[in-house]
Amino acid sequence: MAKIGVQSNLSDVQQELQSKGYEVVQIENEQDGQDCECCIVSGRNADVAGISVPGQMSIIHAEGLSAEEIGQRVDEIVTQH
Repeated sequence: MAKIGVQSNLSDVQQELQSKGYEVVQIENEQDGQDCECCIVSGRNADVAGISVPGQMSIIHAEGLSAEEIGQRVDEIVTQH
């Protein structure tokens, strides 16, 4: 299953993705997100948290979304790749 990077303060999202069978890694710096299919960050600007991701990688901004909605978006991204 795909590897998904999740900012460490989003534990509900981590649990949702693990229940769907994804390999979840906590991201706290730019090296943590390497080799991930996509990354989920808590705010609109990932750089504020000290996280930058490669230009090709999909980023999901968790602000205003439920864990289930984020899980659906991850499913869409993974099936497109």
